[in-house]
Amino acid sequence: MERRVILAIVLMLFVAIAPSLIWPPKKPAGRPDGLTDSLTPRPPVTETVTVAAPPRPSGRPAVMPSVEPADTVWVTSPLYRLGFSTRGGALVSAQLLQYQSFAPGDSAQRVQLVPVGQPFLVHKLVPTSGGDTVSLADWTFRPSAPAAQVRGPTTLRFEADQGDGAARVTIEYRFVPEEYRFDVRGSITGLGGSGAVLMIGLSEGLRSVEADSTDDYRSYAIVTKASKAERTDFSKFDPGERAVLDGPFEWAGVKSKYFFFAALALEENQPRFGGAIAVGGPRTGKAATRAALALTLPVPPAGAFQYQVYAGPLELRHLRRVGHAFDDANPYGWIFRPIIQPVSVFVVNVLLWMHDRLNLAYGWVLILFGVVVRILLWPLNQKAMESGIRMQAVAPLIKEIQDRYKTDPERLSVRCCASTRSTRSIRLGVVSPCCSRCRCCWRCSSCSPTRSNSAASPSFGSPTCHGTTPSSSSRS
Repeated sequence: MERRVILAIVLMLFVAIAPSLIWPPKKPAGRPDGLTDSLTPRPPVTETVTVAAPPRPSGRPAVMPSVEPADTVWVTSPLYRLGFSTRGGALVSAQLLQYQSFAPGDSAQRVQLVPVGQPFLVHKLVPTSGGDTVSLADWTFRPSAPAAQVRGPTTLRFEADQGDGAARVTIEYRFVPEEYRFDVRGSITGLGGSGAVLMIGLSEGLRSVEADSTDDYRSYAIVTKASKAERTDFSKFDPGERAVLDGPFEWAGVKSKYFFFAALALEENQPRFGGAIAVGGPRTGKAATRAALALTLPVPPAGAFQYQVYAGPLELRHLRRVGHAFDDANPYGWIFRPIIQPVSVFVVNVLLWMHDRLNLAYGWVLILFGVVVRILLWPLNQKAMESGIRMQAVAPLIKEIQDRYKTDPERLSVRCCASTRSTRSIRLGVVSPCCSRCRCCWRCSSCSPTRSNSAASPSFGSPTCHGTTPSSSSRS
């Protein structure tokens, strides 16, 4: 016992000391951040001060970023409440008034799609003739109104200019009260006749408004539509990874489990989005919660551009109004998608019809739909229940036959088949387990009372439908 204790102590000391002997720590050359011991004498330091030369006057006015405080212009309709910043005309808030948020801390609040500090519709201009990228987020725009109520077709205009009017940008947002979709039209002067590429930033994804945010993050994805809708999950992008999605796209956007934010280029003579740039965001856990997305839209030398924006729920009746396969914005079903999606669309249409025509809440609609389905399937369920009842009734008889003929498998099968046929359960497709080896079972379902005593072909020695063979009729 004492030897074991001593050996354990020695091993513990060895484990504690051995790593420092095998891998000795490196001696630091100095203290981090240039800190030294206060008792150590320091050599005198000679500071050199460089005086910058005064800037020379320039005949060209410098374009400086705006430093004026930004205001928010609110646009309210029966469906949403949008907030546009005067800094760049970006969308800084998007509340859906008919949907309640279940996120922790959002008690009794409406759904908010825009994360804090991550605005949507951030525009940048890349001149095609070369030159620096111009970020309109640094420009202060003048709104046409301090607020807007959408009771009919409503227009909100933002204007900004730089360099004594040499460069002017106008952005118009046009709203209608019954749609989650609105138009964006703009004009740019000062491009020099070479055109540009407009980059439209869609932030880094939607704000989670679900109680279970982890489950919501699994649905975060980028959805694009060229020839068909394609989904790319945020998890496909590593943090910092940059991916180029080749277009042209009719529409593209970011989705969560129940909501969608997308930009659309659907007009006949309108240029499509040339492509998209996606950058994976940082992760705090296993779930991918952020992925930045920017779309590219060609701007002709005249400087005019237009597109549309959808900011709303993934609800079929709202998506179908847009057309262009926009109702496929939530692709699902994997390889069974051609089968599953039409069925699900049919069921959703039935539920929506019941909700609208019967004026019932969706909970009662689901209960009523389940009752209707049970009624429609009642004939099939009734046949199955009758077969089960008949098999339960014949079960004691089959048990008795199994005990009596357990040493004679052939007669066991014949007797089981005859007893099962007497309950007519074979006619309903139910076969007793003990007669699975009986060679007449598959004929019993078609036997009639006039044929029940006819014998099978003696050359095969098969039992008759009555349950006897020619050679065994005397023994039975």
